Order: sequence, then structure tokens, then C-alpha cells
Amino acid sequence: MSTTVTPEFIASLKAMVLEAVEKDAPPGGLGDDEPLFGPEARLDLDSLDALQVSMTIQQRFGVRMPDSKETRRAMTSIAHLAEHLALAGKA
Repeated sequence: MSTTVTPEFIASLKAMVLEAVEKDAPPGGLGDDEPLFGPEARLDLDSLDALQVSMTIQQRFGVRMPDSKETRRAMTSIAHLAEHLALAGKA
């Protein structure tokens, strides 16, 4: 059973990700569906940032992301990350 993703949860995830990677929000804020990684990503995150976010998720939500393909899919955007955590029942 999945949990409903609220705007408040999305906002808290954005803050958590930015804090984990020690970056400020890009101009205009971080969009829910905005790519977090790759050439179109305004945050310019790398694999070390992904590890930091993954560790923060494990500490805060108790959700481990050991599979790198699953982690990449979940961290495509804030919306994908929220969906992943909702499916894990942590939203």
C-alpha cells in the first residue's frame, strides 16, 4: 500500500537533497520533475552527491538503496524520489 505524496513531503525532500549535497536551490527553485543528474540538471550533481543523498535517505527514512540502477531511477527527480519513498511506505 502506497502513501500519498503531499506538497509538504515534496518540499521536505527538496530541502533534504539540497542539504545532503551542500548546494543552494537553483534560480527559481528546484522543480519537482527537474532532472537531478545528467546534462540537463541545473544542480550539476555527480556520483558522490548520489551517494550522499542515498545515505541521507537511509538515515532519515530507513530505506536502503543498494541497487545502483534502482537508485538512479529513484533519483531521476524529486518527484521520482517521492514516489520511490511512497512505495516504500515512508512518505
